[in-house]
Amino acid sequence: MNQTANGNVTGDTRLNVAADSGAVTQITTTAVGNAGEAGVTGGTLTGVMTQTTGPAAIAGISHIEAPDGRAGDVDSLTQSQGDSQVLSVSAGTAGVRVNQSNAAQVTSNGGGVYGYVSGAAQFQAQTMANDVTYSGDNGSGARIAVSQQNNAALTQAAQFTAFGQVQDGKTIASAAGNNLDAVNEGFLLDAAVDQRNHAYVRAQSETGAASFGALTASANGVGNSAVVGDIGGELVLDNTQVNDGGGIEVLATTSGGDGYDAYANATAAGNAVTG
Repeated sequence: MNQTANGNVTGDTRLNVAADSGAVTQITTTAVGNAGEAGVTGGTLTGVMTQTTGPAAIAGISHIEAPDGRAGDVDSLTQSQGDSQVLSVSAGTAGVRVNQSNAAQVTSNGGGVYGYVSGAAQFQAQTMANDVTYSGDNGSGARIAVSQQNNAALTQAAQFTAFGQVQDGKTIASAAGNNLDAVNEGFLLDAAVDQRNHAYVRAQSETGAASFGALTASANGVGNSAVVGDIGGELVLDNTQVNDGGGIEVLATTSGGDGYDAYANATAAGNAVTG
């Protein structure tokens, strides 16, 4: 499978609330340059998947404008990816190579303003220039080789919120140059991983409320991230990560008037691996 994206991709969602958006308000915005899925049940999956994103702009944008509005629970997710590949195996085996190269500026920008939220409000912005997800279950086994290159100038996630009154407000921003999540339940997961990020990676989360029960701003930024695990079998991991060039910047800000619990969490890493 070969996928190439050279043009701009934009997903844009806007919600204006004059009075009440209801017991549950949910919006999801997604922008992806290349997206692929491959899976097998009770058989063998083999293949080479190559995804290339040229110089372009991939942007997910969303905003809820309700300065005089109210809601019960609110869930807003804004996400952008340059290249995305999903692999799944159930009661089978796999031998797969995935090659991803991104040169596009990938950004997620979310915003939200509410007068009153009586329940939980969660606003998230998620950005990954290159992303591979593998899942195996029911005694599966897999050998995967993943090569990810992020050559863009910018990979960014930003989420901003403001509330008059909120019971439980969470504002989250996460950005990754290259990301791999691979979990297998079976006899073997053999993973060879090569991740190289040359982009400036930035994550910013900012929230404020006049009155609140709990208020959290959380931001996470990483150049290269790999989480690889096998349940009940054997794990073999050969991992190479290189982060250089643009650097990683993460900011989290929480401000409020009258309230109980307020948190601000910022985590930045060049390279992160868990086996």
